[in-house]
Amino acid sequence: MGCKKPYNPPPVAGDGSYLVVEGVINSGADSTIIKLSRTVNISSKITTNPVSGATLTVESDQNAIYPLTEITAGKYGAPGLNLDASHQYRLRIKTLDDKQYLSDFVPVNITPPIDSVGYNIVSVPDTGLQIYVNTHNSNSSTRYYRWEYSETWRFHAAYFSLFISNGSSIVERQPNQWRFFCFASDSSSDIVLASSAKLQNNIIYQNPLTVISSTSEKVELQYSMLLREYALTPDAYTFWTNLKKNTEQLGSIFDAEPSQIKGNIHNVNNPNEPVIGYISACTVQSKRIFISRNNLPDLWKPAYPYTCQIDSDGSQGPGFLIPQPNDFVPMSGSTYTSSICADCTLRGTQTVPPYWIY
Repeated sequence: MGCKKPYNPPPVAGDGSYLVVEGVINSGADSTIIKLSRTVNISSKITTNPVSGATLTVESDQNAIYPLTEITAGKYGAPGLNLDASHQYRLRIKTLDDKQYLSDFVPVNITPPIDSVGYNIVSVPDTGLQIYVNTHNSNSSTRYYRWEYSETWRFHAAYFSLFISNGSSIVERQPNQWRFFCFASDSSSDIVLASSAKLQNNIIYQNPLTVISSTSEKVELQYSMLLREYALTPDAYTFWTNLKKNTEQLGSIFDAEPSQIKGNIHNVNNPNEPVIGYISACTVQSKRIFISRNNLPDLWKPAYPYTCQIDSDGSQGPGFLIPQPNDFVPMSGSTYTSSICADCTLRGTQTVPPYWIY
């Protein structure tokens, strides 16, 4: 009992600031987006370190060149390249400090269409919504897959504020001043992979994408996911598998030990410099789904992310709160709550996405 003693190791500190390259060469009609950044120490207060001012080009094995332009800090893009799938392509990067990086030439993979995106109600280990993808490739040319997704959901504030102060008195809010319903969004952070290489048929069936808790605001009103599918080469699949093990599957004695992550991007003049990333070339398939609260169990009760309380000033002015839509609760005197509990725009936007379907 007395031989155990807590040990908190000091944070790792080093001079390494390695280039990180994210994205794929989209050979189809959609845009190619490449993100450049540099690693930061765990002890650093900086969480993102984008690389701006670089020059990026896609090159073919026939010396064709396709330039990318910087869209925002560290984010570079080009409109649909419509590349010839019979050739190979690579990415060239030149940073402001005159360092040049090249990826290896890679073939163009043709990504099969996504058959469907669905969901199941699960209760193990926790109750929630498990979203999955189905896909197949009848010609068996592609057996390695990776997925990314972006999420959008409609939610509401804890309370509906019908009144607002004009500086000297409390007046009724106009409809354009309501702050009850909003939209929020997020992008996937986990690495989602699957392979049919060991299967007789090239079919991916109900491969898990993510699990949403039954208490999440994402399923409070309406949820949407835009899924993107990428076909991988065996080498690219190995890279992403190792990266997943190193970033998501460490921490217990049964997990794999950390291993070196070797991509296909190199410093032209210093091959020993570590560069994190793997550039693939493929067409990209996508599919969007909507999930309505009406299709989920009635007992699911999303939990508001903040503790919200109501206070009264004791006056006899008008005051109404709406804890839930269409549930008016008359109060004696004016009542107050914190802004985060009555103004959804502090956590989202009231701009309706152009793709949204009610």
